Order: sequence, then C-alpha cells, then structure tokens
Amino acid sequence: MCGIVGYVGSQSALEVVLAGLRRLEYRGYDSAGVAVLADGQIASARKSGKLVNLEKALVDGPLPAGATGIGHTRWATHGGPTDANAHPHLDNAGRVAVVHNGIIENFAELRAELAGRGHVLTSETDTETVAHLLAEEFSGCADLAEAMRLVCRRLQGAFTLVAVHADAPDVVVGARRNSPLVVGVGEGEAFLASDVAAFIAHTRSAIELGQDQVVEVRRDEVVVTGFDGRPAEVRHFRVDWDAAAAEKGGYASFMHKEIAEQPRAVADTLLGRIGADGALILDELRIPAAELREVDKVVVVACGTAFHAGLIAKYAIEHWTRLPCEVELASEFRYRDPILDARSLVIAISQSGETMDTLMALRHAREQGSRVLAICNTNGSTIPRESDAVLYTHAGPEVAVASTKAFLTQLVACYLVALYLGQARGTKWGDEVLGVVRDLADIAGAVERVLGDMEPVRELARSLAGAGTVLFLGRHVGYPVALEGALKLKELAYMHAEGFAAGELKHGPIALVEEGLPVVVVVPSPRGRCVLHDKIVSNIQEIRARGARTIVIAEEGDDAVLPYADHVVRVPVTPTLLQPLVTTVPLQVFACELAVARGNEVDQPRNLAKSVTVE
Repeated sequence: MCGIVGYVGSQSALEVVLAGLRRLEYRGYDSAGVAVLADGQIASARKSGKLVNLEKALVDGPLPAGATGIGHTRWATHGGPTDANAHPHLDNAGRVAVVHNGIIENFAELRAELAGRGHVLTSETDTETVAHLLAEEFSGCADLAEAMRLVCRRLQGAFTLVAVHADAPDVVVGARRNSPLVVGVGEGEAFLASDVAAFIAHTRSAIELGQDQVVEVRRDEVVVTGFDGRPAEVRHFRVDWDAAAAEKGGYASFMHKEIAEQPRAVADTLLGRIGADGALILDELRIPAAELREVDKVVVVACGTAFHAGLIAKYAIEHWTRLPCEVELASEFRYRDPILDARSLVIAISQSGETMDTLMALRHAREQGSRVLAICNTNGSTIPRESDAVLYTHAGPEVAVASTKAFLTQLVACYLVALYLGQARGTKWGDEVLGVVRDLADIAGAVERVLGDMEPVRELARSLAGAGTVLFLGRHVGYPVALEGALKLKELAYMHAEGFAAGELKHGPIALVEEGLPVVVVVPSPRGRCVLHDKIVSNIQEIRARGARTIVIAEEGDDAVLPYADHVVRVPVTPTLLQPLVTTVPLQVFACELAVARGNEVDQPRNLAKSVTVE
C-alpha cells in the first residue's frame, strides 16, 4: 500500500522525494507528506488527498532547502485520511520524523505508556507512537540506528519504518518486518523506498532488505543489521528496467500502456528458458528434479487476479503432470488447517512479492515442511526471498492498480512450471514439451493480433456505460477468464459484475437474466473441447431467449455461435489450455474503456491499492 521514500545526498531532498512519491502514486493513497532536514531542524508539510494538494501547499509555504529528507503517501488504517493523520509524524520536540507502512498491533498499549510519561499525541495513528519512542531512545544513545533497533524490538505487527533526526542530519534509517523496503545506491547518494520505481531515475543498483533488519544510509555508506544489532548479509541486485518503462509513453493511462505491452511481456517471460534441444531450462527453480518427482500434490495460493491465474494453472498442472492440484485463496488458506507435508509443492503467485496474505500462507506451508515455489514480477521482494524457488515473470513495472500484463505473464510462468514438472516426472515426453513451448512462443503474436482489432470492443464498451450489471460465463479454462473479466469491471467501472461457470447457469444464475442484460460468454474451442463448445452454445441460446444481450468471445472460424450472438469478438485459434492468454485481452480492453466512458480513473481505482501489504 503506502509509498515511502527516503533520500540522503547532494541534490534537493524535497525534489527527489516528491518525484519518488509521484512514481509511487499507483500504490494507492489518500494523503501525503514530506519532511526535510535543514539547518539543524526538521521542516515538514502534510496534506490529505492527492499529491497535488501537498505540492500546492509547498508552493504556498515552501520548505527550506536540505539534502536529507523523507516522504510518504498514506493509505488510511488507524485514523481517517486527514491532515493530522498524514505522515511524517514528529515527536513533541519536532526533532524526529517518521513515515510508516503497515500496522503496529500493540500501539494502544504503547500510546498509553507514552501518555503516562507526559507525551502529547495529536493524531489517531499508530505511527505517531514510533516517533515518540524513537525520540526517547535516541536521547539515551545518540545513535539513530540503535534507537530504531530498540524501538523495533518493542513493536508487534507488520511495518516498514523510515526516520530522520535533526541531530543526525546526514543519515536516514529504515526498518522492516513483513512489509517492503529497498535501498537504492547511487554515486554519493542513497535512497530508501517501498518500491524501486521511486529511485529508478537515479540508480539501478539496489539492495534487498531482509526480514527484521535495520538499515542506515549515508551518502557513501549503507549499513544493515538485524533488530538484535548483529551485522546482516547485504544482497545487491540490479534493476533490469529503466525510468522510461515506468512512464506513460504517450498513452492515456498506464493501464492503456500496460495492455499494449503484453505481447512483449509474454515474449520476455519465455526468453532464455528453452534449450537448443527444446527442453525447459528453469535455473531459477533451484529444486532438484529428484525432489519434484516425489511431489504428490500441488497447492496454488494467491489473491485477486493472481488467484484466477492459479485456477487456470490447475487445468494445465493436472493435465500435464497427473498430479492433484488445489487452488486456494491465500487469505483463507492457513485458517482452515490445510493438509500439507514434505511431498506437497506450494506455488505462491504475487505480482509484487509483498502480498501479505500470500506471504503468510507461504510461511505456513514452510512450517508444515512443504516446498514453496514463487511466481513473482518483482526482484528482491519478500515472497521470492522466503521461497525455496522462484520463477520471475518479466512483465516490467506494472503501475496501474488493476493487473493486466502481470496476469498474462503469470499464466505463462504457470504453464512453464507445469511443463517443467511434467518433464521432470516423465509425464510429458520431450517432443510433447517442445510442441507446447512452440505454441507458447506463438502466443505473443496472437496477443498482438487481438490488440490490433479492439476498436469494436471499445465501441461496445462505450455503449454499455450506463449498464448496471454485466454477467460473464465460461467453461473449462474459460471459467477463470470469466471471473477475471468480472473482477476487472468491478475494479475499474465500479459496476456489479459476476462470473459464473456456464454449467451452473441452470442452478441459479439464470434467474438474473432479464431483457437487455449484457452477458459476456467465453466460448471454448470447437476442436479441443467440442462437447463443452456445444453445451455453451446451448447456454447462449438460453440466455438470448430470455432477452439477454449476448457478447460472445469465440475463435476465428467458429460460426456456430453466430445465430445467437448480438456481438462477436474474434480471437486467434490457440490450443485449449493456452486460450486464456488471448480471451482475457478483450475483457481487459472492455473494462478499461467502459471505465473511461464512466469518467473513472483507471490507473488508481477508488479504495484499491496496488500491493496489499497488511492482512
């Protein structure tokens, strides 16, 4: 959720921090603030609402120039989105400033202790307690990093903290537990941020910060320790995309841009993973083939759009490996006492690598002795670091809150894992694997073709801007696609939308069908699943007879749907299991265009954040 930026160097800290916060706006927020160290003092400004409100306040009341500073975009948890609750928070003397992402679970107890010692707290937040605790601890040791370590040992919950002190003008200190924080290392300057996007315009050199670690950054030095004060191993990595990748590049929104980038993202995710002999080479997995042969169950855990990728993965995993596969909402997983052991393979899917529900599910799985494989788009994030193996997607930065290219690349990664499991277990012969790999290699071009013929979909979306409800139907791998189409419409257009398995239509949902109701139907291939194709054509007939406005997504050449479709959206012919890679794209365009027609902000939908880092 919240965006955090810290800077120490020779540039204007205010300009660097504000620019970083702009790059983190996609995370979702409802207030913003900055603090700058100048002339032995801390100067700060905070405003509720969007970053532009803060920038206007800074024009009206400029802060003094300084080369050390911190900033924050807040998603309200403790206390509403007001000026008083916005970060940074200062102690009563105004000597320490803190920004925070996460939830401090024992803040009420700490707040009561502070009040008992005469501290006056002026906000409703849990964060303000940290500022006061840091001030107390610093007064006893005059070392901001040590003060942070002492405070962190008292905190319960999930948190990222970044702080500055007026008596330590050339250092910024950060700490993390169950919440993201990365370090950027430049020439004579250093950065702290919740995402590398905040500092990518300045440096691509980054450091992973591990669990329960404190980092102190100066212009030419980075020191990492555990909460216990012991030196920690520093893990460097290089960001493989540049600042231009995080810009709109002439598109109306980041979502428009990211939809258009999908052919390249799909191709990049396949790059370098196929040997000359056609065998898959997934060096990142780091799990020996002998161990994979011992697996007797696969469990996929994920949330939101990633969960839908997992539902599609189930079809491929079971078909290609003959292993039973369960797909679980990560938020529910550990609370139902799942049956896991050392022969279970758990696949955790997360675009950000910081999704708290998925992280906690991963940890539970490891406690049961299971191997965990992460599918993730963000190098250096927590979920890959805590997994036994990782397969990185190569979608590049995804800024829009509603996932598009991350979803398609997650699907590609899931297919690769399923094929690799089949290859390791001997359930797929080499020529069979090579055949599927060749089909996957053709998908980027197929997605490009779909995107080239989307104007009729945009026109249709605009015509439905006044609709109150849209239903989505699918069968087999088309069912998760229907769920994803409905989710996109909910996220972006704020409309009631539901996805159903078409076979369940007669078991209740058909009661929703009335005159003029738009119903989107994802039709299976008439070749790969001919029985299901005939059944879903019958479904289309049933809803059309009851007055529905039928919008049919069907393969090129499938003329059986024509008599019953009010609108037909064509997609290229693809193998059955890979069809979601092309049928999802029109639904993304449909939701995006409909949201624009309704006047909504597609990059930052209301009430949503890009990365959900609290349970």
